[in-house]
Amino acid sequence: MRLTILFTLLALSLMAVATGYDQDSPFGFCTRDSLNGTGTFDVTGGGCYTYPIPSDFTGKVVVLKSNGQDMKGTIESAIKQNDVIIFDGSEGDFMVSSNVTIRTSDKTLLGVNNARLCTQWYVTDEIRKLLDDNDVPSLSTSGGTGGTLSTGQRVSEATELMTRQLIINYTGDTQESYRNSGIMSLSRCNNIIIRNLTFVGPGSIDVGGKDLLSAGRATHCWIDHCAFMDGMDGNFDINMQSDYITVSWCTFSYTARSYMHQNTNLVGSGDRFAMDEDYLNTTFAFNWWGTGCKQRMPMARYGTIHMLNNYYSCVGAGLCINARKESEFLIEGNYFDEGVKHIFSENSAKRWTWASSNYCAESFTPSSSDDAVIVPYDYTVVPAGEVPALVKEHAGATLYVNIP
Repeated sequence: MRLTILFTLLALSLMAVATGYDQDSPFGFCTRDSLNGTGTFDVTGGGCYTYPIPSDFTGKVVVLKSNGQDMKGTIESAIKQNDVIIFDGSEGDFMVSSNVTIRTSDKTLLGVNNARLCTQWYVTDEIRKLLDDNDVPSLSTSGGTGGTLSTGQRVSEATELMTRQLIINYTGDTQESYRNSGIMSLSRCNNIIIRNLTFVGPGSIDVGGKDLLSAGRATHCWIDHCAFMDGMDGNFDINMQSDYITVSWCTFSYTARSYMHQNTNLVGSGDRFAMDEDYLNTTFAFNWWGTGCKQRMPMARYGTIHMLNNYYSCVGAGLCINARKESEFLIEGNYFDEGVKHIFSENSAKRWTWASSNYCAESFTPSSSDDAVIVPYDYTVVPAGEVPALVKEHAGATLYVNIP
């Protein structure tokens, strides 16, 4: 069986795009081990992260295919027992009934043949109509406006309270199991690589549910060439003392399935979580925030966030980059498309640098703080004018399999 898997993998070739900027290797904060520039980290995941698998690779490899049923248990077992987990989408989507938690370090997760990981539960037209009929969007999302569910649980916001109560009444699910409709959580793990996977959620809805992907106390993670759409709470959130994360060549979007709360990327647990101070150092490079994204691209607290050559086409967004409590932002070489008007806000940030290399189609001239933000690694800023074409062509799960 082992030889069969290796020969199969050797027949495949996962190729990186030849953009001249995509090095097909970890970069940015995930490769560092300190903020002063002296410490480095070799991000290897499970020992390799490209095809073909080297012939001398001695780690454990498994290839998963969809069985058309709930794959949560199968995926969890594969991650525990193997170093490299390959998701082959040739036989359909991988469905999960609830969030898969990764608690072990040194793992690589790779997608081939358009592999998609999808939640089983999703926001139906009937649920959307139910929320519309009760005028849920008009309710408050502020804390202190909520009340108590029929189950006895206290909810702080009026919108979440009404949404959850209506779904309880409609489904009869007093356990609210649907709120666990995420794909994966990285928890207390280190040295994780996730590449070339599409994550498809149930649709955004204000119920305090799971994210498509989340990182809590996870370190040295490289999330590369993935597509995220329709996360229930967020598409990809990084919090709880996670550190040294790079998110590169990924796409974030929402479809008509999403109802409200299209808040795509949160970094930091909250204003009162001072334990996050000196953590959450994150690189976002060559990503695309597109259709349906409304807020948090990202919103961050406490961490040092490097926004490098990202593309924003999220027309109608409420706010793109939101620098919050004690965060530090270095923003350079990004392109904000025509119609993207609410671009950047600093709200109790520690410091921020808005470089002249950014391009805004709409009139926007932010200033920088007195202290410049720097990051402890080398990089090249691509001219912003080149970013839309590069990102449109190459971001997302666009690495391809070449079968000779």
